[in-house]
Amino acid sequence: MPMPTSLKVAAAEEVLRAISAGETLEGKICPPEMLSAKIAALPRPLVFTNGCFDILHPGHVDYLERARSLGSHLAVGLNSDASVRRLKGPSRPVNDERSRALVLAGLACVDHVVIFDEDTPWELIRKLRPQILVKGGDWPVERIVGRELVQERGGQVLSLPVLPGYSTTNIVRRVLALHREEVSHD
Repeated sequence: MPMPTSLKVAAAEEVLRAISAGETLEGKICPPEMLSAKIAALPRPLVFTNGCFDILHPGHVDYLERARSLGSHLAVGLNSDASVRRLKGPSRPVNDERSRALVLAGLACVDHVVIFDEDTPWELIRKLRPQILVKGGDWPVERIVGRELVQERGGQVLSLPVLPGYSTTNIVRRVLALHREEVSHD
C-alpha cells in the first residue's frame, strides 16, 4: 500500500527536524537511569507503548505510526532480552535488545526507546507519566498494564486494532518450517 502524501511530508519534516537537531539513532535510545533527566523535556501529550518488537513487521510499523499520531511524542518501552526470555521462552528473542532498539529508533515515528528489564512496564509508565497509553488490539483496555496510572491523571488508554495477518510468532514458525523443508530436501 503506497504511503499517503501527508504521511510522506510529515515523515520528511521529522527527518529534517532530527537531522537539524543533530539527533542520531543512539540519541533516541534512552537508558532507564537517564530517563528522569529527559522526562521534563519531552513534548506533551506524550504517547507511550511497549513490547518485545523481536522481528519488526508491517503490523508493528502501522501500529507505531498510529500511536505516534495521537500525540506530540512517542516513547517506546522495549523489553530487555532477559524480560523477553521470561515472557516468551528460552528461544526468544531472535534479535538482541540492542538490535531491536536500533531498528525501533530508526523509525521516524519513534522519538525515544527505553529498554526495561521488568516483566511489565508499570514502573516505566509511573516515571514517564504519559497522557496516552497505547497497546495493540489484542490487549483489552482493562488488561493494559499501567492503565490505572494513566486514567487516574485524566489520560487516555487505548487498544488500537492490529493489521491482520502479521505476527512475530507466525514469522518464526514460517522460518522454522522453511528451514525444516530445506533440510529434508538435502
